Amino acid sequence: MSIGYLALVLHAHLPYVRHPESDYVLEEEWLHEAIIETYIPLINVFEGLKRDGVDFKITMSMTPPLVSMLSDRLLQERFDEHLTQLESLIELEIDRHAQNGHMKYLAEYYAKEFHQVRQTWERYGGNLVGAFKQFMDSNNLEIITCGATHGYLPLMKMYPQAVWAQLKVAAESYEEHFGRSPNGIWLPECAYYEGLERMVADAGIRYFLTDGHGLLYARPRPRFGTYAPIFTESGTAAFGRDHESSQQVWSSEVGYPGASEYREFYRDLGWDAEYEYIKPYIMPNGQRKNVGIKYHKITGKGLGLSDKALYDPYWAREKAADHASNFMYNRERQVEHLYGIMGRKPIIVSPYDAELFGHWWYEGPWFIDYLCRKSWYDQGTYDMTHLADYLRENPTQQVCKPSQSSWGYKGFHEYWLNTTNSWIYPHLHKAAERMIELAKQEPADELEWRALNQAAREVLLAQSSDWAFIMRTGTMVPYAVRRTRSHLMRFNKLRDDILQGKIDSGWLEKVEAIDNIFPNVNYRVYRPL
Repeated sequence: MSIGYLALVLHAHLPYVRHPESDYVLEEEWLHEAIIETYIPLINVFEGLKRDGVDFKITMSMTPPLVSMLSDRLLQERFDEHLTQLESLIELEIDRHAQNGHMKYLAEYYAKEFHQVRQTWERYGGNLVGAFKQFMDSNNLEIITCGATHGYLPLMKMYPQAVWAQLKVAAESYEEHFGRSPNGIWLPECAYYEGLERMVADAGIRYFLTDGHGLLYARPRPRFGTYAPIFTESGTAAFGRDHESSQQVWSSEVGYPGASEYREFYRDLGWDAEYEYIKPYIMPNGQRKNVGIKYHKITGKGLGLSDKALYDPYWAREKAADHASNFMYNRERQVEHLYGIMGRKPIIVSPYDAELFGHWWYEGPWFIDYLCRKSWYDQGTYDMTHLADYLRENPTQQVCKPSQSSWGYKGFHEYWLNTTNSWIYPHLHKAAERMIELAKQEPADELEWRALNQAAREVLLAQSSDWAFIMRTGTMVPYAVRRTRSHLMRFNKLRDDILQGKIDSGWLEKVEAIDNIFPNVNYRVYRPL
């Protein structure tokens, strides 16, 4: 008889990056890399668990931008081309290292891996959303939603209609792709402000995730801290992140991904190989980039990239199994301790970015595989659960008001509002204000209806928290700036054309083809609540 629950929650999200107007845009490879290194490996793990009779339970958000990109025919074709190029490169690598035993072993390992990716991709006809949905249908995976474009909701709260549009469009998009309403929502960046729970409830969503201190500083103080959800006065449940289990995976100092046996993320063949050799596989303008083939391991702290030793997947897999055992052992002790204090079953909510597993931490999918298997076979202290099942089994919880919070730096809004990105917010606020006014209009004809809906798409895309995040991290900043400006400029032109009754149908058609997310969006979602 178990005395607690472990809820592994994966947040699968990428910003909406799709450029049919260009033959090559580097940022589209964010999706390609995530498919190869995270999404297909997770599907393969889930298939293996099901095949072997392990009744695993995991919660996973799939954000509307990610679902839209995975479902997009153009991006599917471009991924296929990207994978074909990788398969071609690795065959050259096998020949190039024919006389070097370890390097040949690694090249053959990657060839086998890319072949497995190809098999899974073709088995589902490129429909990875359908692949994940089958595990939702078997109640192993609880797929939840997020904000429509991952907008940072606390910084929109002065325009409730803009917050409502992020929630409502997300719920409608989810229903279109998964055939039912979402039970839960991963609040973008786990960012909560007081009153948001009412809109979440009005959108028909049963629960949301926020950061741990959103519960720890709730009013009244929750009796069980983050180890039980709370109910808000609107009836929605709030789950808080467990700091202890999060740190074991996330921390650069004590977290698992820093082990010396694991693959080094920052050393890549795209930078190591001779230029003329690698030139056909890097950017068309001749600039080097990561190609996704990495031959070295982390090796040890304090070493430069040139000092890294060669990677060995065998020992890395062994280390992933050790870490899964350690994680399980620590959760058992944590659950036993908490159960003794609480006198009821605690729930340990362990949320992570899905892309950590496979992309940033290459061995992450192996860790999840081992953790699910070991939890199923080797212990009886806790049950792995997803959040919808937990609420069905535990329908009574304390009622509290959560505290404003996020899972960013210092736990509030500083990462998304600082000197690097504060310039965007006056423009975003003005666009939201203007969209709310536009939403009061009734279209004169089909063309104006399309223009109003496209205006709504442009506001949503401009609001993505990813652009502010990228500006703060200092990587790919020109792209984030360009995206923010382009969506705002398109919105302003649409607004001017609508108000003047002079819509440029040819230009509108081009913009609809480029920013084609949410094909069924209804601009009236911005009407005053």
